[in-house]
Amino acid sequence: MQPVLEVCAPEAFDLWPVAEVEPYGFLPLGGALAPAEVGAAVMAIAACNDIDPGDDRPADPLESFLHGLLTMDSLFASGGLQVTDTVTDVTLVPGCCNGLEEWRDWLEVVDGDGWAGFGHDPSQIAERIGDTVRLTADAEADESPLIELPVGELRQLLEGAERDLTDFLRLAAAWTVRYLPDRALEVSGALARSLDLSISMVCVNP
Repeated sequence: MQPVLEVCAPEAFDLWPVAEVEPYGFLPLGGALAPAEVGAAVMAIAACNDIDPGDDRPADPLESFLHGLLTMDSLFASGGLQVTDTVTDVTLVPGCCNGLEEWRDWLEVVDGDGWAGFGHDPSQIAERIGDTVRLTADAEADESPLIELPVGELRQLLEGAERDLTDFLRLAAAWTVRYLPDRALEVSGALARSLDLSISMVCVNP
């Protein structure tokens, strides 16, 4: 199980260094990303929230690009948790309109009502059946590939995914100090909210 972020780069992006990522491809998040990969992730999350056409948008290109990320109440980070069965090579990828800010919905499967969905096209779902969790790659498809695993194993995978997100947030907080020093605290806090994490989990010292 790996947290992944869908990356769609604005054209001719030059506000900070970013790694090349296949358009609309998924970037795995964790603690081993290079600075340019972190830059690509921050760019992608900011772009997801660059949708406010309000008159109060700053004229400065950097401030304008960060405006939505820093001012919107609800933030979106396109992506989710990708799951791969290493025995069968079946992979479940997050569907359209699913976001990393919703990753805790997976906890409903192990501790809640036993069911959660993760976007559409494909329509990925997870459901608890007794002591087993069944993951369906696309509930809208006939004979969709499945992954089945014990509830306890899914809980361990979710703990690992949370560590990956926390490790990424730690990297990103340090990245903001270097590349966005005037906005480091605000951007780090916004990134934490977009991943449903607490910024208190990392230390930011601009």
